[in-house]
Amino acid sequence: MFLCVETDLKDFQVEERDALLLIRDSLNSSSDLLVNWTGSPCIENISRWFGINCSNLHVVHIVLEGINLSGSLPPRCFQNITFLSQINFRNNAIFGPLPNLTNLMFLEQVILSNNHFSGPIPLDYVELPILEVLELQENYLDWQIPPFDQPSLTSFNVSYNHLVGPIPETSVFQRFRKSSFDNNSDICGIPLDTICPAAPSPAPSSEVEKNKKRFHVWIIALIAAAAALFLFLIIIAIRFNKRSSEKETRRHGSARYVFGAWAKKMVTYAGTSEDSEGLGRLEFCNKKFAVFDIDDLLRASAEVLGKGNLGMTYKATLENGIAIAVKRLNYMNELSSREFQQQMQLLGKMRHKNVVEVVSFYYSEEQKLVIYELISDGTLFELLHEGRGIGRITLDWTTRLAIIKDIAKGLDFLHHSMSSHKVPHANLKSSNVLIHQDNQGYHSKLTDYGFLPLLPSKLYAEKLAISKAPEFFQAKKLTHKSDVYCFGIIILEIITGKIPGQILGEIEETTNDLSSWVRNVVSNDWSTDILDLEILAEKEGHDAMLKLTELALECTDVTPEKRPKMSAVLRRIEELEQMELEND
Repeated sequence: MFLCVETDLKDFQVEERDALLLIRDSLNSSSDLLVNWTGSPCIENISRWFGINCSNLHVVHIVLEGINLSGSLPPRCFQNITFLSQINFRNNAIFGPLPNLTNLMFLEQVILSNNHFSGPIPLDYVELPILEVLELQENYLDWQIPPFDQPSLTSFNVSYNHLVGPIPETSVFQRFRKSSFDNNSDICGIPLDTICPAAPSPAPSSEVEKNKKRFHVWIIALIAAAAALFLFLIIIAIRFNKRSSEKETRRHGSARYVFGAWAKKMVTYAGTSEDSEGLGRLEFCNKKFAVFDIDDLLRASAEVLGKGNLGMTYKATLENGIAIAVKRLNYMNELSSREFQQQMQLLGKMRHKNVVEVVSFYYSEEQKLVIYELISDGTLFELLHEGRGIGRITLDWTTRLAIIKDIAKGLDFLHHSMSSHKVPHANLKSSNVLIHQDNQGYHSKLTDYGFLPLLPSKLYAEKLAISKAPEFFQAKKLTHKSDVYCFGIIILEIITGKIPGQILGEIEETTNDLSSWVRNVVSNDWSTDILDLEILAEKEGHDAMLKLTELALECTDVTPEKRPKMSAVLRRIEELEQMELEND
């Protein structure tokens, strides 16, 4: 009996691993799952696989949130991961139909929001017996909402899709607010303000018989008339479409399918007018860019650049050839026009070679857009972590030091220019450092800065990089030193080549605090064990690496008051760079 049980368990594990490898091989990712997902996913209930949690030697959580996943999930890829309780692919770019979840009886959370999924919501989702959370918002889903009625369901959201028809009148749906269903193509019913049209009452049987006779009399005449009109209608339709299809496709089609359901909603507000008055207008921070309006923007060809915690960013190419970055902000619908405009006008005045310039912005009650200059060579995160392995062009120490100095200069500028803000940047991390490359090398610019005052509460501030600072979760006052902490983490990320939050300690546990890991490894004595293998061989730079590591640990001190000011940090980096040049 013991041998049978062990054999069954092993079979389960093989099936689970094969299913995960099928997912891995079907998707592209900035976290390089081909490298991270190798070996066995569960070893004594600890998983070395990024985004995977185990219990009782089985995979129970798959959490791959916001790592730029693209591709399509195989239809039945989860079927053999029998004990799954959570699936989270939020904030990626996965397309195709939603996955089949039949017979996953332990599933509690399904979070697939902010992707490019299309098609209907599968009926088998209604059969998940203990489902608690279903988040499908910000996709391209269509057809009707299935009749969910699980008593366990406490969180449900299908907003910003293309769903149609009545909301099922189940007891579960009475719990959810209007925001769970907002911004769909044509749905109606409670809790929306739209009343569903009443179904026609059945006619008496005698009336039905009369109608049948009338139908037979008229059907022959209708067929003859239809045949005569058919050719005429085709000719008229071709001529009409030739004149109107280009305008309609550009105005409605591209807005719906390029920028997403939110843009379709904006176009709907504008009606069929030939101008942009129904949409409102863009506010420009730099007049040299004031050559387009919101209507031009929604007609632009676009592609997704990335999905951050504050919203999605697109590259938009206007008809005149100008390329810009458009960020659609989430979580700010309670803001007044005055609050938003004041902050954006302030951000629009920022001019520094290491800070991304705000070109324009847009405000409506439902949409807030920020238009930036386009920096098109990727992010520091991608430069450090993507494509690791054979064939990768390594990032040498001189380049890394130059990038650190660029980031310090940009952050120091923000601290001086926005000194009244308690945390001027507040979202400094490697994915918010944009990279531009030219003949002189790599240049860095900071983006996503200045949004903390626009967030409605500390709950939403958890989405920013400052939430990793010790003072945040200790509920202490946030200051400029919170930015300094984030900068220290970036220095360590550049020196170690490790991703914060994916560090494996000796007991095989992950930690969000890269600083703690470095402190433990160094243990009062300099250790090259912390160095990225790509720079380990550059022994002439080890002294500078040591000094920068010490500076980073000062920046990430648990006590904010002990951290240096950003101006002092920049000065020490410049002195260090000068020392490196003199040694050369």
